[in-house]
Amino acid sequence: MNWDDTTEETAPERLVGSVADREDQAVEAALRPKDLDEFIGQEKVREQLDLVLRAARARGATADHVLLSGAPGLGKTTLSMIIAAEMGAPIRITSGPAIQHAGDLAAILSSLQEGEVLFLDEIHRMSRPAEEMLYMAMEDFRVDVIVGKGPGATAIPLELPPFTLVGATTRAGLLPPPLRDRFGFTAHMEFYEPAELERVIHRSANLLDVEIEADGAAEIAGRSRGTPRIANRLLRRVRDYAQVKADGLITRDIAAAALKVYEVDARGLDRLDRAVLEALLKLFGGGPVGLSTLAVAVGEERETVEEVAEPFLVREGLLARTPRGRVGTPAAWAHLGLTPPRSAATGNGQQDLFGT
Repeated sequence: MNWDDTTEETAPERLVGSVADREDQAVEAALRPKDLDEFIGQEKVREQLDLVLRAARARGATADHVLLSGAPGLGKTTLSMIIAAEMGAPIRITSGPAIQHAGDLAAILSSLQEGEVLFLDEIHRMSRPAEEMLYMAMEDFRVDVIVGKGPGATAIPLELPPFTLVGATTRAGLLPPPLRDRFGFTAHMEFYEPAELERVIHRSANLLDVEIEADGAAEIAGRSRGTPRIANRLLRRVRDYAQVKADGLITRDIAAAALKVYEVDARGLDRLDRAVLEALLKLFGGGPVGLSTLAVAVGEERETVEEVAEPFLVREGLLARTPRGRVGTPAAWAHLGLTPPRSAATGNGQQDLFGT
């Protein structure tokens, strides 16, 4: 079971949100795997990273810089801690938004110990001056500290001990090529399959001393959006329901009943997701409809619909973004139990204005 902390957003109000709130962070600290053998999922990344770390240990050298990309909640912070543990090194954790000046980064780098792992979350949000300083630090283990201002300013070179930078980002496309090229190993974290999430849930339930049957774990896994953090959060809510409404044992029926109370349906959609789909299909006949119009129809901000609801709906094949606007897919009509008009049923995603 693997999650990562993210600093880009505030605590989520949605049960199926992928950003960690304080409760998530407290639980995750206790449940995080300690080594690669315990880490569930991401098989290719684990195999490749294992080779990188073993080779570094065999050479008696620090590991190459590592870049981890992927959606929140997939295990980037967890992997950074595992890298430090596998290398027997301490870890320093910070984030891109916290480094607004080159001096902030210089202070962190100059205090690193030899072999230490520096985990930089949301690295794409670091300031440009700090980013340029990082180039030299990663490549030459050296930074130039500027003393003074104007014509009298002097650059004093400062040697750094060898260290390993682990960068994490949810938006790898925003990283400039010079920065990406300085990472010796890059990995993209994929969404989890339901079978992997079932293993995550069983492991979490065991550590939390929760009784759960295989079909109960499968029910939760199917609604977890391919994200371990969400699976863990749903497990805790289902545990609460089972303790209050049943004998504490989580079965398929108990899990389904609990998640119905929390408005998480069989595909992992919550109230906001369904509101967007219902407005798109019932009010606008499946689209196309503009984003602003759709947001007004559901009583939410444009950014909320675009950044919170749409990514999962698009990934699930329930909504499509087209040049003319948002369009509901045949799968969306089927999920809500509605009969699509002829244009939607044929999958052309466009209204026939002349009825032909």
